[in-house]
Amino acid sequence: MNTIFAKSVVVGLFAATLSTSALSADWDMPTPYPDATFHTVNINQFADDIKTATDGGLNITVHSAGSLIKHGEIKNAVRGGQVQIGEFFLSLLANEDAAYGIDSQPFVATSYEDAKKLWDAQKPVITELLAKQKLVPLYAVAWPPQGLYTNKEIKTVADLKGLKFRSYNAALEKFATLAGAAPTQVEVPDIPQAFSTGQVEAMITSPSTGANGKAWDYVTHYTPINAWVPKNIVVVNKAAFDGLDEATRTAVLEAAAAAETRGWEMSMQETEAQTKVLADNGMTIVEPSAELLEGLRGIGETMQVEWQETASEQAKSIVAAFGQ
Repeated sequence: MNTIFAKSVVVGLFAATLSTSALSADWDMPTPYPDATFHTVNINQFADDIKTATDGGLNITVHSAGSLIKHGEIKNAVRGGQVQIGEFFLSLLANEDAAYGIDSQPFVATSYEDAKKLWDAQKPVITELLAKQKLVPLYAVAWPPQGLYTNKEIKTVADLKGLKFRSYNAALEKFATLAGAAPTQVEVPDIPQAFSTGQVEAMITSPSTGANGKAWDYVTHYTPINAWVPKNIVVVNKAAFDGLDEATRTAVLEAAAAAETRGWEMSMQETEAQTKVLADNGMTIVEPSAELLEGLRGIGETMQVEWQETASEQAKSIVAAFGQ
């Protein structure tokens, strides 16, 4: 009887262990941006919300500043199951399909209202495209409208000619080329060194990235041209997501919805606050001239014509829906 009882205890303990392991999971989440960046702050809150909602059943460890996986490799790392979830700049995938990069096309959407309308048109297409790669989009959050950082006042497009221009995707590379600048690929963590070594002399990025990277240490002027309002996206490996129980999946989706709403609000607050930080640290904030904006919009129109010539039908459907 004692032997039978002992065996029953062992079996019971083993079953309990299986039950516990089935109800708990630990995920790794790489993101390219430093902890101070509002996207990362939002992601950490997203992870905390899930941990709380699942009573510790799903724990997400956030690996910021490209510390686990480099930015350009995050999507494939999630797709291949190296990590379960990750964040990246959506338009990095524009070489796969133009639908991914429409939010980084210059002067298509230049306000938060238009950017949100564009995401509403973009999301169904993006969801369908990512599903083919066994990925599930959870949420997307806009950056502040993109401004111009230089070491002199830029009054016209001609003033950009010959400058070494930081790029981070195909659209910005094309934009720089059409402006007569020389595009150079540089990731966010490498921006200060790139400027200090002369690798780049100008860039278009958000006031958030500029303030977090202490742009005043290497550039003198910021011009809020509001060129575009790009987004980061958070995706999860479908197999990992499907492997969760229903209650946990619901908790993830609810936390994602909250993160998207919170993230857009944080982004809007960032625009004003971080532009002030730039000014408070000695940068000259330059109101863009009508001549500069006219020239930049002309480049945008040229790019849109070229974009339409090569874009997929799905990508074109986004523009059509956005224009309605």
